[in-house]
Amino acid sequence: MAKPDRDADFTAYAGARQAWLRRVAYLLCGDWHRADDLVQTTITKLYTHWNRASRADNVDGYARRTLVNTYLAEQRSGWAKWTVLHRFGPGSSDPEPAGAADLDAGVGAALDVDLRAALSRLPPRQRATVVLRYYCDLSVEQTAQLMGCSTGNVKSQSARGLATLRNLLDPNPIPVMEGPR
Repeated sequence: MAKPDRDADFTAYAGARQAWLRRVAYLLCGDWHRADDLVQTTITKLYTHWNRASRADNVDGYARRTLVNTYLAEQRSGWAKWTVLHRFGPGSSDPEPAGAADLDAGVGAALDVDLRAALSRLPPRQRATVVLRYYCDLSVEQTAQLMGCSTGNVKSQSARGLATLRNLLDPNPIPVMEGPR
């Protein structure tokens, strides 16, 4: 009788955390349909390893790590380069599905679109680092552990990602006055 309990526990967890996983996946890949695919793959992997995942100290951390690893593996595989995303009309972006508005809560629509566009221009590891550090609010150490790299790597990826975002969002920054060299 352990299997029905296992399935019920997994179903309860997946149902409760699916929207959160989808938001994180969207921030990683920048496309709602692809985010749905990433979440589906992540949930499938979680189900396969639910005995181990459910015993983890932090099940959300386990799920987040599975999601990020799935995203990064997909980026390395070249699948993303071969996928053609069709837009709806000239110059338009993907339609936002119902329920996506909670991602935009408290952020102006124009700024949100600019931020999403800028985020999509970051390389995959920088993007993952920025999303984990500043959207998921993980520490440098937690991000390093999740991504399987050093804390120095997380710091440099974060700094480069933020610098790129600043340049993309403000193409005419005010120059900083430097002292004599």
